Amino acid sequence: MRGLLCIVPLFLVLAAAQAQGLPAKVRLVDVGEAWASNSVNAVIFRRNSLVTFRDTQYIAYYDNEGYVVVGKRKSSDTSWVLKRSDYKGKVTDAHNTISLMVDGSGYLHLSWDHHSNALRYCRSVSPGSLDLTPKMPMTGMLEERVTYPEFYRMPDGNLLFLYRNGQSGQGNLVINKYDIGTQKWNQLHRNLIDGEGNRNAYWQSYVDASGTIHISWVWRESPDVASNHDMCYARSTDGGKTWKRSTGEKYVLPITEESAEYACKIPRQSELINQTSMCADEKGNPFIATYWREPGSDIPQYHVIYKEAKSWKTLSLDFRKKTFSLSGTGTKRIPISRPQVMVKGAGRRASLLMVFRDEERGSRASAVTIPSLGSGKWKIIDLSQDSLGSWEPSYDTELWKDKQHLNLFVQKVEQIDGEGKANVPPSMVKVLEWSPFKKNNHYRNKL
Repeated sequence: MRGLLCIVPLFLVLAAAQAQGLPAKVRLVDVGEAWASNSVNAVIFRRNSLVTFRDTQYIAYYDNEGYVVVGKRKSSDTSWVLKRSDYKGKVTDAHNTISLMVDGSGYLHLSWDHHSNALRYCRSVSPGSLDLTPKMPMTGMLEERVTYPEFYRMPDGNLLFLYRNGQSGQGNLVINKYDIGTQKWNQLHRNLIDGEGNRNAYWQSYVDASGTIHISWVWRESPDVASNHDMCYARSTDGGKTWKRSTGEKYVLPITEESAEYACKIPRQSELINQTSMCADEKGNPFIATYWREPGSDIPQYHVIYKEAKSWKTLSLDFRKKTFSLSGTGTKRIPISRPQVMVKGAGRRASLLMVFRDEERGSRASAVTIPSLGSGKWKIIDLSQDSLGSWEPSYDTELWKDKQHLNLFVQKVEQIDGEGKANVPPSMVKVLEWSPFKKNNHYRNKL
């Protein structure tokens, strides 16, 4: 059924969450039922699945028939207004996810259903509306082979749109910029990171409070995920026009394998995953979360790569006990999720949060908390009680930047290896709310 729907308010959500044994101050809010036969609604590279603008939070997902559903609520409310749009996606391919953002004028921007195909983009007809325009171009250039669309909001309210032009192993990074004054897009870079026809960059990006754009990436030599290697870095302090290394040295564009700054050298066939997450502390120091297997070990572990003073450092979170091998093409069924990383504060006193899922912990939503980076101490807690299947974390980046309040998009989904379709019914999309660094939170050490 099309049109506006209201979910019944959940007056006892917090009490119910605590009754299930969840950490104090965690709240789970139901949104609506959605497609769950693969992970297309719950992959990590959704930028974003949730986004807050002023006092309103927006959400998007595919329902069980593949239609794009958009919704909104007043901040911290438990009832949502949902609208099923006329747009559909090829939900059987987990690459074809939905990304959304709200610009500084309050317009919702949406991009969906991409895996090396023509651009699908629209925006709301007015600020705050869930009614969407017809599909439209952005710049009209390099819009025929789009994959991994991502929106980012700059401090001035303008938007960035990043996507891959090409295919796995042979693709380039394109960046468009939207001006809220003119309501027009222009292309900043048609080829910021050049695979030179032999490889492509799988990136993660972040815009910090000062407007610095951070990008990090692994190189992939072929469609086989086992060919991922190394972790590179670049940043822009002028809205994406020019790019520098972490030392301030200016890049000659496009960036290539030879010219890139290497934050960490990681060999091929190390179970190194692509498209994870990054952030920056309050002084603009970058943090990158990912996983790989160290030489001499059989077990892939989570790592945080970060810049401290003049050098790159790596923190290994070596709590995992089981091995797995990462190879092949398509969307993989992997026993752990790619991690999301967030930071509060700066330098050695920075507090870190890394959200993940691991079959060793029952495939729940879990978090590593590091109260102080300099202490070297960390602990793990579980944020959900039941298994989330093949879920990966995505979150409201703008709410975190503003209030350090975590809102996770949560849904139990299943993923068959190599783009298979699981025979499962639709499942409930939820928003998990938590303020991890409040003093009255009570953490439970599950190690």
